[in-house]
Amino acid sequence: MNEPIFILAPMDDVTDTVFRRIVSDCAAPTLTMTEFINVDGLCSPGRVRLLPKLDTKNDEVNVIAQIWGKKPENFKQIAREISSGEIPGFFAIDLNFGCPDKAVVKNECCSAMQQPHLWDSAVEIIKATMDGAGDMPVSIKTRLGFDKVDYNWHELLLKQKPSMLTVHVRTTKQMSKVPANWEAILPILELRDEISPETKIILNGDIDNKQHGLELIDKYGVDGAMIGRGVFHDPYCFDEKAPETWHAKGKDERIALLKKHLVMFKNTYKDGERKYNPLKKFAKIYMSDFPGASAMREKIMNTHSVDEALELLDSF
Repeated sequence: MNEPIFILAPMDDVTDTVFRRIVSDCAAPTLTMTEFINVDGLCSPGRVRLLPKLDTKNDEVNVIAQIWGKKPENFKQIAREISSGEIPGFFAIDLNFGCPDKAVVKNECCSAMQQPHLWDSAVEIIKATMDGAGDMPVSIKTRLGFDKVDYNWHELLLKQKPSMLTVHVRTTKQMSKVPANWEAILPILELRDEISPETKIILNGDIDNKQHGLELIDKYGVDGAMIGRGVFHDPYCFDEKAPETWHAKGKDERIALLKKHLVMFKNTYKDGERKYNPLKKFAKIYMSDFPGASAMREKIMNTHSVDEALELLDSF
C-alpha cells in the first residue's frame, strides 16, 4: 500500500458488516475495521453471542479485525483462528490499545496499557498475537499516552515491528474533549524512521473527510488517515468530492439510503443475532439537512423493529 491509506475507524455498535458495506458503497475507503472484539469473551461460553461481530458476509473492502482483552493466550488463539480462516474474511488483525472507556481501563485493558506498569503485559499481548497470526499483518491502534503524551510508549510499540500504527492524537485522559493534536504525530514519525521503517503511521482524530485527510497527510507526512465520527456527518466522507457529494443528496436519496441499511440489516441478522435498538442511532446520519428531518428522526427513534421503521419510511 503505497498510496495514502484511508480507514474507517472501529466503533462499537456501529461498524458491523452492514454499515461497513453501506459506507463502502457510498465511497470506499482503503480498509475498514470491525467493532471491538473481546478475545476473552470469544474463548468463553459467550463466544456465540460475540461471533456476529466478526461477520464479513457483506464486505467488499478489506477488513481488519480489531481485538482487545486481557489474556495473551486468548489473543494468540483468536489470532490463529482469524489467520487460518477458521474465522473467515479478514485482511489483518489490529490490537485495541486506545479505547478510553472507564470500565475497560479499570480492568487494565485497551488504553490502560499505555501506563508504564502495564507495558510488559502489552508486549506479551503483541507477541502472542503475532505468534498466532503467522504471516497475517498485525497492527496497533493507540493514543498519545494515558494522562500525558509519552513517546516512550510509541517507541516500545514500534520495537515490536507492527505492520501499522494508528495514533489517535489525544491522551486517554483527554478523551475527545479537546481538539486533536495533529502535530504530536511528528516525533512518532521520527521514531518510526529510526526503529521500524516498514511500519505505516496512520493519523486519527477530528478528520472530517478524504480531502481533509489528504491535507493532513501532505502536511505531516503520515501514511494515511482514519475517519471515525466524521462518517456520522457524511457517509460519503471517503469520496474525493466530500462533503459536496452528500450535501447534494436530497430527502428521497437520504431516506432510500436508510432503507437500504435497514433491509440489509434485516437480511443479515435473520435470527435476531443483533438487537434492533442500536440501529436507530443511524437515523441521525441519513435524516438530516432537509425540511422535517428532525421530526422524522424522532418518529424513527420511537419504532421497535426494522419492519416498523420501513413502514414508517414508506409513509414519508
